[in-house]
This record gives sequence, C-alpha cells and structure tokens, in this order.
Amino acid sequence: MIKIGSALVEHAEQLERERGIAKDVLFNSLKEAMVAAYRRYAKLESSEGIICKLVEKSGEITLYEQLEVVKDAEKSEAKRQEEEEEAAMQAAERAEEIAEARAAAEEAGEEYVEPEPEVPEEPEEKKPRLKYISLKDARKEKADVELDEILEIEVTPDDFGRIAAQTAKQVITQRIREAEKLLVMKEFEEKQGIVTTGIVQRIEGRNVVVSIGKSEAILPPREQLPGEYYRVGNKLRVFVLDLRDSGRVPQIIVSQGHAAMVREIFELEVPEIEDNIVVIQNIAREAGYRTKVAVSSNDPEVDPQGACIGTRGSRIQAIVNELKNEKIDIIKWSDDPREFIINALAPAKIVNVELPENMEEPPFNARVIVPDDQLSLAIGRDGQNVRLAAKLTGFRIDIKSLSQYKQEEDPADEPEVESEEGAYAEEHTEETSDVVEAGTTEELAAEESSEDTIEAVESVETDGSEESEESVAETEEEVAEELQAETEEIEEEADPVHAEETVEEDVSEAEPVKEEELQA
Repeated sequence: MIKIGSALVEHAEQLERERGIAKDVLFNSLKEAMVAAYRRYAKLESSEGIICKLVEKSGEITLYEQLEVVKDAEKSEAKRQEEEEEAAMQAAERAEEIAEARAAAEEAGEEYVEPEPEVPEEPEEKKPRLKYISLKDARKEKADVELDEILEIEVTPDDFGRIAAQTAKQVITQRIREAEKLLVMKEFEEKQGIVTTGIVQRIEGRNVVVSIGKSEAILPPREQLPGEYYRVGNKLRVFVLDLRDSGRVPQIIVSQGHAAMVREIFELEVPEIEDNIVVIQNIAREAGYRTKVAVSSNDPEVDPQGACIGTRGSRIQAIVNELKNEKIDIIKWSDDPREFIINALAPAKIVNVELPENMEEPPFNARVIVPDDQLSLAIGRDGQNVRLAAKLTGFRIDIKSLSQYKQEEDPADEPEVESEEGAYAEEHTEETSDVVEAGTTEELAAEESSEDTIEAVESVETDGSEESEESVAETEEEVAEELQAETEEIEEEADPVHAEETVEEDVSEAEPVKEEELQA
C-alpha cells in the first residue's frame, strides 16, 4: 500500500471546479497509470490481471494481481497453451487458403471477394488472460476461496512510492491538457462558421495570433486583409474558419478575407436576411478591395437592394466600416443569366450578352458587348470588375467593345465611332443602375471615361466664347453711340478704337473691332 495523501483528493476536486475535469476521470486515469508503471517496474510482458485500487478519502493506492483458482495450475496452463497453439494454426491455415484463392482469381482475371468471417449471434465476452493458481496455494492466501474464483493478491512494491508520486504528477498534467483541449474543441465547434471578436496577442512571423476568450487562434497571411497593419492589442472581428486537432493543442484558424465573413456581417446588420425575407444568393470578394453581393427577395413588396442599403445608406455604411472601407456592390440577382450578367457588370452599360446554346455542362462562356466608351469601366481597374462578375455569375465573361465586335463580325466594315445600345440592354438599364457602390465620389469618377472630362472642358470653353462675343457686341454699340455724338469732329483718318473690356484668354476666335466696321 502507498499513501499519496489527501492532498491528491483536494487537488482533484479543485480541478473539477476550475477546469471542468471530472474527479472520477482523473482517478481512473491515475489508476491506469499506476498499473502501467508497475508493469515497467516488474518487467512484465503484459499488464493483464494487474489492478489498482484507490481510497479517495485517505489517498491510499494499492496494486493487486488477479489469479484464477484451478485444481492444478500446471495442467491448466499446459491445456491453455495447446488451445492457443491450435487456434493459431487454424488462423494460419485460413490465411493460406485465402491467399491461394486470391492468387487463383488473379490468374483467371477475376475479382476475388473475400468471404466474411462467421460471427456468432452472441459473441463471448473476452476475458483477461489471468495466471492460474492451484486451490491448495490459493487457500494459503484466503482460507475460504473456491475453484474458479478470482483471487486478488497484493503486489505493491515497498519502494514504489517515488514512482507512484511521479506517475501521479504526470497523469494530472496530461489530463489537464487533454481536458483543456476538449473544452476548446467543444467551444469552437459551436463557433465555427460565425464571426467573433478577438484581440491581437502577438505577431509570429507572418502569422497573427489572436486571443479569443481563453483560447488563441491563428490568422494566417492568406486570410489577412491586404495592406492591413496588425498591432498587438488591436481589436479584430474575425471569421472562425477551421478547427484542427493537431497534437497537444487544437489549432483554430480565423479569417478576415473569407467571403463567408461578409455574409455573416450582412446577417447581423440586415434583419431581413436573418428573417429569410432577403436572400444572399452569392458573394464574390477580393478582400480589402471590392465585394459583389447578389441578393433576391422572397417578398415581392421588399426591395432586396434597398433593404441591404438601409435608410440613407446607414446599413451598407456600417458594413463598409466593419470591412475597413472595402467597396460593396449590391447586385440584384436574376434567374435569367443575361440579366444577371448585365447586373453583375454594373455600373457599366451593356449592349448585348451572347450565351452558348448548350447550357448543360459548365463552364459556361458569355460574350458581352459594351459601348466603346464603357469598355474600361466594364473591365474595371486591373480587370477587377469583370473578375468579380465572373465569380458571382459562374460564367467565363469575354468583354468586347461594339467596334471590336462589328469588326470581328464583318472585317470589311469600319467600326463606327458612335455606338447604340441594344434593345435587351435598354430593358434592363433601370435595374442595372440600381447597383450601389459604397465609396467616395472621387473613386467613382476615376472609373468613368475620360470623354466626360473632355466634354466638360469643351462646355466651359463654349460658355467663355459666348460671354466674350456678348462683351464685344456691347463695346461696339457704345463706340457707335460715341461716334454719332461727335460726328463733326471726326477726321478723315480716325484713330482706331479699342474695346475697353478684355476678352478671356481661352477665347482665341474673338477678333478686335476694326475701324472700317465701325464706320460702316
């Protein structure tokens, strides 16, 4: 008998209260560890028949060996060995028969199906392989023992106390780790696939370690926002992406760039999505830059785009702020592929969308025709607009300008400068214009064609010319009146008259008034 002490029981009860480790689980683990330690100590081939008993109140640990009482121990052991050898021979013969049958089937070019082993209706319970003790020797240990009983004999070594103490410490430490691991796994299995809040704990290489409650999660580089600078102590909203059981500590992977994070934030900010009135059909995202969200409504009276935008853009602005000013396009979903592609490419105007006749097997290709002045807008900066539209719709989108399209259709014809929108695009112009992009007006203006700027400059110049011409006309009238009043004093060769008001420099076409015109 070994007495570890009542402190062990108190420690077990404390662990149960603070860490949720059941006391019985801890004690059972301790007993298993003691048996394993004794097997190594006694250099036994197997620990079958060795049991450990623990008295919780006193902390006493005792090791026993279980022996089966028989009439003659030597004869019983010899008989058991014969039975085991016979069973081993039968198993070997069975394996040889199966190997021969498989080889014959392969030689004949047939597939070999191994027959299922016979399973008894009520399988016998496997008993531990206990050592035998003769009845005569058993009654020396216990006077009233009978045949076929299990006799327990104490085998606790006198010098086993130090080993027992070390084993107890190791078991408790191991069980604490396992229990914490199970608690983390259970907690984050419930959180997997949702958005939660964490604090940047430290930076390890390119990985960001985020503290979530009592656990730590990893934000790997591929799941970080481009250009985002992470500092220790920063508060983050992250999406629990994956939970991996990797050794001692489970690995929690979180993300800020996953498209599902956008879906979760929309569900938090838009009650109609939570109530299944508005449905997010698909999301295409390039994290940190732009996201397109296709939405539809189960209620014809509810505008899905308006519900996501909110009053004066309050809802979409809250989402944009949450995503660090990432642009959000709210796209109206349609089961008509042409209409959906037109909506997805907004704010660009579309002339026509050509789809393949066979729409059964993906990938699907779509050729989109746009006015010449809308080509760069449809493609987007670095191809971003068309990439996101392709992800959103599931089509491979090839964008052509109207002049390119006409030249490909009829190379002999010169491409026209002016383009007319197709009838199909006109039907959906109003729907396309409903796309909302959260961002500054300067960013939107930068994506517009440079021709708008040229037209604006031309209008300024035209306005300046008209004002200058009016100024010249007024000057001519004033000079004429002045000359009429002083007709008698005018000499045959009068000095040229200059306009008093200055014409703007931008107006190069306005000429000075000549003396001959005034005399006329």
